Amino acid sequence: MKTTVKICGLSRPEHVDIAVKAGADMVGLVFFDASPRNVAIDAGAALAARARGRAEIVALSVDADDGELAAIVDALSPDMLQLHGRETPERVAAVSKKFGVPCMKAIGVADASDLAQVADYRAVCDRVLLDAKPPKDASRPGGLGAAFDWTVLRDFDPGVPWMLSGGLNADNVSAALTATRAPGIDVSSGVESAPGQKDAGLIEAFVAAVRAHDAGRAAAA
Repeated sequence: MKTTVKICGLSRPEHVDIAVKAGADMVGLVFFDASPRNVAIDAGAALAARARGRAEIVALSVDADDGELAAIVDALSPDMLQLHGRETPERVAAVSKKFGVPCMKAIGVADASDLAQVADYRAVCDRVLLDAKPPKDASRPGGLGAAFDWTVLRDFDPGVPWMLSGGLNADNVSAALTATRAPGIDVSSGVESAPGQKDAGLIEAFVAAVRAHDAGRAAAA
């Protein structure tokens, strides 16, 4: 099975092109002022137009209100909304119903007990993203380059499509996939030379590492 690859936090046209050419299935655009990967809506629309038809467009927001989400949806026509804040299951359901766009809910994980939250969301979202839980004093909920203990996901079945995120890079993504059997993988800081600064070579290496893992798994089957 081919692993779904999402490159998140893209902010420059050339990096969108590189991600798509490398074989990314999804490109993520961040609409959150506190993030070094934040893009303005008009810039995001241009980036989305560049990717459309070549990769799925995922628009990430953090506890955004309906007005903010409407502006994003109207400008980008994204394939998916990624809700990366403290949105409750009720809020996720309301967003999905109001905007008619598939939703992916990010859930912070520090230990196995955090996985219980998945049961609350799987009926109201189309996908869950399991990311490392940020420290209490963090200024943003993701993109911090931290990993969590992947062994808590052994034999994990959330009952909904899911992706793994947090502290991933080209050097450790194969180990992460082996440990978790995640059907999808999401990277941001792991393909950057500095916060918010994507690196073409790191993007290419990351996607190549995932595809090499897929090829090895297929050969062993």
